[in-house]
Amino acid sequence: MPDPTALATVVVDRLTPDVVVLRVSGELDTTSSGSLTGPLENHVTEGLRAVVVDLGGVRFLGSAGLEALVLGQQRASKTGVEFVVVASTRAALRPIEATGLDAVFTIVRSVDEAAQRFSS
Repeated sequence: MPDPTALATVVVDRLTPDVVVLRVSGELDTTSSGSLTGPLENHVTEGLRAVVVDLGGVRFLGSAGLEALVLGQQRASKTGVEFVVVASTRAALRPIEATGLDAVFTIVRSVDEAAQRFSS
């Protein structure tokens, strides 16, 4: 269960044995971006097909949170893992679009949509 006092929490789930979902909630800023950086370092590994970062529960996405996502994307590229970001709320989409990162990330609107990408 996520810590209600934490600024940001990440719950790790699996869609399939080789597809990990990181469900992020709260505020991703300078003081809390490590909550995402750590799980990305641990779960973006060779042998995985994909990592899905679900930002559905994010209330605020600051530059440090965006940096964590970029580092996750870069790590995924190096290890041959597909990196998918679930973003449909204004709090998640607006900073991504404002920085042009929507051209860098594969963005889908729901975890179900991400799951469809990997159901074969």
